[in-house]
Amino acid sequence: MPELPEVETIRRGLEPRVAGRAIEAVRIHAGAERLAITHSPRELEDELAGLRIEALGRHGKYLIAALDDERCWVLHLRMTGVLLIGDRSAPQERFERARIDLDDGCTLRFNDIRKFGTWHLVEDPAEAMPRIGPDALSGEFSVRWLRDALGRRSVAVKSALLDQRVAAGVGNIYADEALWIAGVDPRAAANSIGPRRVARLHAALLETLREGLADGGSSFDEYRDAFGLTGGHHLRVHVFRREGEPCERARCRGREIRKIRIGGRATHFCTGCQRR
Repeated sequence: MPELPEVETIRRGLEPRVAGRAIEAVRIHAGAERLAITHSPRELEDELAGLRIEALGRHGKYLIAALDDERCWVLHLRMTGVLLIGDRSAPQERFERARIDLDDGCTLRFNDIRKFGTWHLVEDPAEAMPRIGPDALSGEFSVRWLRDALGRRSVAVKSALLDQRVAAGVGNIYADEALWIAGVDPRAAANSIGPRRVARLHAALLETLREGLADGGSSFDEYRDAFGLTGGHHLRVHVFRREGEPCERARCRGREIRKIRIGGRATHFCTGCQRR
C-alpha cells in the first residue's frame, strides 16, 4: 500500500499540473463501481464534471482535492492504486479504473489492480477520514502526542504504529524501518515504551518518512509516481523485506533479519539490536 511518502510524492507531482484546472469529464469504467463511495458512479461523474480543482492536499494516505464549490474530493489509493497524469490520447490500460479529463487536454488515470481504491465527494474531508490522527509529518504529531497515544495501548508497538489514529500515513514499510532505527523490538507492548525511547522512535519515524519522500517513495510492488516513475527508497531500506540478510549494525555481527507476523502483518526486525 502506498504510504505517506508515496502519496506525498504523487501529490507533489500532480499539484502544479491540476491546481486551477477544470474537470471536463469523468469516466468510471465498468467493473470499478466500488470506487465511488458517497455517490453512485454516474452521480459522481456528473457531480465532478465542470468543477475546478483549487488545490491538492494530503492527510496521511489520503489525497484531498479542494473544489471550487467548497466540497472536497477525497481519494485513497488503498493497496495498489496509482494516479497518473498524461496526454488524453493515451490508450486505456489493463488496470485503468477511471479517467478524469482536464481543461488543458491532460488526463488523470486512476489505475488499480486490486480495485480497493476509494473516492469520496464530501463537504468536509473528515467525513471521508473517520478515526484518523495527525499526519505523521505535521506539527501536531509531536513527541508528547506519540507518548500519550502509545501509553493508551497495550498492543504490540508495531500494531500501534499502524493504527492511523496514532500516526496517519505510517504503514508497514516505514513502521519497520523506524523501529529498527530506534532500536525498539516491534513485539514490545506499546505502553511499555519509556519516554526516552518514545522520543527516539518519534525521531526515527520522521527520519525514515523524510528519507522515503526524498527518494520518491518505495516501489516494492505496484507503486509509481504521477508520471509513471518508480521510487528509489526500496533500494536502501534497513530491514523491510530483508529477511535472512545480515543486520547492517556492526554490533549485531551478522545476525540475520527475521520476519514474523504481528497482528496479521509481516514484520521485519533484528533480534540483536532491537530490544523490548
